[in-house]
Amino acid sequence: MIVISDDKIAGMRVVRTLGLVRGNTIRARHLGKDIMAVLRNMVGGEVSEYTKMMAEAREQALDRMVEEAEELGADAVISTRFATSMLMQGAAELLAYGTAVVVEEE
Repeated sequence: MIVISDDKIAGMRVVRTLGLVRGNTIRARHLGKDIMAVLRNMVGGEVSEYTKMMAEAREQALDRMVEEAEELGADAVISTRFATSMLMQGAAELLAYGTAVVVEEE
């Protein structure tokens, strides 16, 4: 499955548009990670616990989006984007979305 942020794939042309596909996940902070984040905030530097958590959330959202595209019979997802929103204190949603398409070589 090709997943890109552009609306065109080099050497390919879209022969059918199947529609919007999306995948999301909601993650909550973890007390242990919060303690480490507070300590890192005091001395500075990257909060690697949160970096890892967000990377995992992005991958899960992408995987769910690709699964939905595959169910529609897509070869690719174009115009892929990410959005985040805070749902409540300490919990956020990460959404991946794009357009499922069928492509063929030019």
